Amino acid sequence: MNPAMTLTQKYTAFRTFTSRAWALTQPYFVSEQKWQARGLLAAIVALNLALVYMAVLFNDWNKLFYDALQEKNADVFWQQLGRFAWLAGIFIVLAVYKFYLTQLLEVRWRAWMTSHYLTRWLANHAFYKMELTRFAAAPNTSGHNPDNPDQRIQDDINQFTSYTVSLTMGLLNAVVTLVSFVGILWGLSGGFAFSLGGSAYNIPGFMVWMAVLYCLAGSVLTHYIGRPQIALNFEQQRREADFRHHMVRVREYSEAIALDRGEAVERGQLDQRFGLVLGNYLDLIRAQKRLVWFTSFFGQAAVVFPFVVAAPRFFSGAIQLGELMQIASAFGQVQGALSWFVDNYSSLATWRATTDRLTSFEASFQALAHQGKGPEATDSEALSSQDLHLELPNGAVLLHQASLHAQAGDRILLRGPSGAGKSTLFRALAGIWPFASGHVARPANSMFIPQRPYFPNGPLRNALAYPQEATLYSDTELQDALRRALLPGLVDRLDEPGAWGQTLSGGEQQRLAVARVLLKKPRWVFADEATSALDEAAEQSIYQTLLNHVQQAQGALISIAHKPSVAEFHTQQWTLEKLPQDTPARFALRNSAVGQQGA
Repeated sequence: MNPAMTLTQKYTAFRTFTSRAWALTQPYFVSEQKWQARGLLAAIVALNLALVYMAVLFNDWNKLFYDALQEKNADVFWQQLGRFAWLAGIFIVLAVYKFYLTQLLEVRWRAWMTSHYLTRWLANHAFYKMELTRFAAAPNTSGHNPDNPDQRIQDDINQFTSYTVSLTMGLLNAVVTLVSFVGILWGLSGGFAFSLGGSAYNIPGFMVWMAVLYCLAGSVLTHYIGRPQIALNFEQQRREADFRHHMVRVREYSEAIALDRGEAVERGQLDQRFGLVLGNYLDLIRAQKRLVWFTSFFGQAAVVFPFVVAAPRFFSGAIQLGELMQIASAFGQVQGALSWFVDNYSSLATWRATTDRLTSFEASFQALAHQGKGPEATDSEALSSQDLHLELPNGAVLLHQASLHAQAGDRILLRGPSGAGKSTLFRALAGIWPFASGHVARPANSMFIPQRPYFPNGPLRNALAYPQEATLYSDTELQDALRRALLPGLVDRLDEPGAWGQTLSGGEQQRLAVARVLLKKPRWVFADEATSALDEAAEQSIYQTLLNHVQQAQGALISIAHKPSVAEFHTQQWTLEKLPQDTPARFALRNSAVGQQGA
């Protein structure tokens, strides 16, 4: 929190944070797994209460055991050792099952939250839209541009569930311990009598008040010393994720980097990101060091503090050694309960940073819900658009009130200068571009071939059938698709695992993407620079195969291509023409026959 904030502002900010933290916590305990979750939570609470009760019994044991030592009473000494053995045995069983059930709750909660966020991240192209808006500064992004959603799902959820359970149970334990031992300490500590100005005063429960004052002062000082850790923990997680993400990109684009001899540049980028990681971590260490200085002093002083306060009564003979040890034990329990904030401040700072990252991740989903979902789409036998409005993530308008129409049997070539938005128009027609409005009717049985096709790692048959299961197709069908796509060398490698997006050449990847189309037999095919990496002969053969396919399926072929050789496979041409700067959009869509200029 900003130190300049007023108390009212701090209270409002605290309420906002707690409501957001509760919004993250509640769904699991009202989900389809609610009875398992609540049952585990109830069992853990019961075990915590039982362990506090065991601490009360150990406190009572302290008095009897140490009094037996002082009085050299061997019978009571051995009797109390036997009592300690069964008390310790029960304590061990309770502690083991408390640990086990706590870990079980954490892992089940993490599994549910991970599944919940994976579903939302992968639904309605949210993962794609988040990447589009991440670096955009447009009003329609609502300021929610989450970084590294993979890290938030993998790491932040793990930390959130772990810290939430441990801190909540720790706080519960502290409250119950305080309630259980404050009465014991009050009764044992007696009153503190003193004279002031000729009048006698007596403070009952003096040790209780000393514990409260000691821990209150410690908590206030801990907060002011340790609060920089909240922002530093938040920033540390972000920088660690950025460093890891860049290393993943180096792995993904290893071939391109190697061909460009870009190792030195990438090393510089990685060094820069790791330097940011290291710099923030050193700041975090220094902040933690300042807090450790104080908490170490605070903890060590708490060991002798009750003896110092109770020593006059012991040396005067008012209490025996057993009662002194019982007072010290009870004071330690009360002081430990009241010092929960001091002892857990670093964990609270990490939990606060993790919660802030998850709440901002949640806010990004809320922002996407209010963001444009793309043009209204319906299934149709033909392709058409009405009042299609197309923007870039930064708000720049590409097309305004554009209309287009295509029907079965058409062969259309989409052309225009680089950056005109040809691929963006394809994305809008596919229904994945969020910065668009209007209405699009498109054939349901259609496939899009992107410029950079994706192939999952694993057996070749899985890469070919993606995103469907390879078991839906026979080996004969898979092999026939590969042959027709000019990939005879892959026919006998269907069960060979590999990173096909890296081991295949650019041309082979494009032909494998075409093989997918030939395998799945859509009626309509949208090809975005689908043969740009092929030589002319291979391109001619591939396009002839695609054309034969859509004609047989009574569909249509719509292509983006710059090569003149592709034009002969099309009869119509859609051209994106640049407009004057004073018009609402940057480009207009014109329709003409192939080889003619738009009107």
